[in-house]
Amino acid sequence: MKSDSVRKGVQQAPHRSLFNALGLTKEEMERPLVGIVSSYNEIVPGHMNLDKIVEAVKLGVAMAGGTPIVFPAIAVCDGIAMGHVGMKYSLVTRDLIADSTECMALAHQFDALVMVPNCDKNVPGLLMAAARVNVPTVFVSGGPMLAGHVNGRKRSLSSMFEAVGAYAAGTIDENELEEFENKVCPTCGSCSGMYTANSMNCLTEAIGMGLQGNGTIPAVYSERIKLAKHAGMKVMELYEKNIRPRDILTKEAFINALTVDMALGCSTNTMLHLPAIAHEAGVDLNVDIANEISSKTPNLCHLAPAGPTYMEDLNEAGGVYAVMKELDKLNLLNLDLITATGKTVGENIKNSVNKNPQVIRTVEDPYSKDGGIAVLKGNLAPDSGIVKRSAVAPEMMVHEGPARVFDCEEDAIDAIKGGKIVAGDVVVIRYEGPKGGPGMREMLNPTSAIAGMGLGESVALITDGRFSGASRGASIGHVSPEAAVGGNIALVEEGDIIKIDIPNNTLNFVISDEELEKRRANWKPRQPKITSGYLARYHELVTSGNKGAILEIPKK
Repeated sequence: MKSDSVRKGVQQAPHRSLFNALGLTKEEMERPLVGIVSSYNEIVPGHMNLDKIVEAVKLGVAMAGGTPIVFPAIAVCDGIAMGHVGMKYSLVTRDLIADSTECMALAHQFDALVMVPNCDKNVPGLLMAAARVNVPTVFVSGGPMLAGHVNGRKRSLSSMFEAVGAYAAGTIDENELEEFENKVCPTCGSCSGMYTANSMNCLTEAIGMGLQGNGTIPAVYSERIKLAKHAGMKVMELYEKNIRPRDILTKEAFINALTVDMALGCSTNTMLHLPAIAHEAGVDLNVDIANEISSKTPNLCHLAPAGPTYMEDLNEAGGVYAVMKELDKLNLLNLDLITATGKTVGENIKNSVNKNPQVIRTVEDPYSKDGGIAVLKGNLAPDSGIVKRSAVAPEMMVHEGPARVFDCEEDAIDAIKGGKIVAGDVVVIRYEGPKGGPGMREMLNPTSAIAGMGLGESVALITDGRFSGASRGASIGHVSPEAAVGGNIALVEEGDIIKIDIPNNTLNFVISDEELEKRRANWKPRQPKITSGYLARYHELVTSGNKGAILEIPKK
């Protein structure tokens, strides 16, 4: 056992004395040590139930002959962090989670791990750690929130943000706003639409690191507790079979995940997280491949904010495996890959059934023949710009309009709420990227304000920051190179005509080569406002190109 290095032999007598201090019995000391990484806290609604999940996992591990030991991972609530300096911290916690989990797992020589995340950055952060540590690992999340109900319709957190915009526009009053406030988030769990948290939890199933239902079983269902017990048991099976994350996280598995991503219509943030996870697994995954996969993958789901269905509906319709079963009709998945179930992808989905073609469209009747995400390129985004195609209104798939330029999110929101943005405009928010922010803030407030003002089908938004999975409309984020390094988005001026063509994957602004060079010559770098020691250190890392210290990854 890997843990023998801290438990066996005369030299380890001091180690054993410390295990005795933990109250471990001799019997427990002879079993594999299974680390349970708990993201439980009392500030994130998606994490407030994880103590129950962790206890169920512990029971499952013990039932299967392991010794469960819990240690923590931090978590940020992106909703609470939204729209202020707190959002500068959200994305950077992904690497902090990965680094700290790696440190704990290797320092204490765990034989296996069960990851218990739920919300936005914990799932990718813990997947990154799993790939680094490379001991048998299973994921079991806290599950999605049930949808709220307002005026007889299902609602979610994105509805709340849009209600704020509607209140600013005078289309709802204070009492109606309060009703949204009290009803859109009725239970614990990750917010109920296909936002980043649920996107990544669904993709743990698609990529093979989570058991069936991990992405869709609601947080408040008893079935979630059963899933956690099975995850604890399953990790012991993986330990016996010596199946490790790097056996699962292959190039082909990432292609499977991207394919399912396109069918589900996941958050654009998956285009940030999947390459980062792949990097830790030793796989080169360029986002450019997304358009190739999208061109042959139909979009089968329109979950909120793209449509009126929610995670609970996807669960009842058959979940992620039912979506994969539909995709298999077109031979779009590699079915021979091993997964954390101990079985292959093909064995996992063999008996899955699409129980509701209104929630999961068939491949014969998709929402669109192309996938839910598109990567755009052009002189405004020489490297890339990401859009959630499935959440864009048909009339905005091709759009041309004047740029309204803002150098931070707050200024853009003031202009939107002040009625200074009109139909046809293209709002450009820059200096919000990884270096420029720093921290690459998410722009749910501006997109929601646009939607709430009734401009969601006539105004586009572009940023070198990120757009939330809860964003809808022609919202193009992750524009690269970012403004802080002199990317062309820094050279856009008020009134420049911007051309968006999502079907053809292009994003351009109208400018002559001579004028572009003139602006580039006059551009001066800006020093971002850094408000804390941690952000200062993060900015230093990303500016220097250092991806952070990655310890040697043990090979199988």
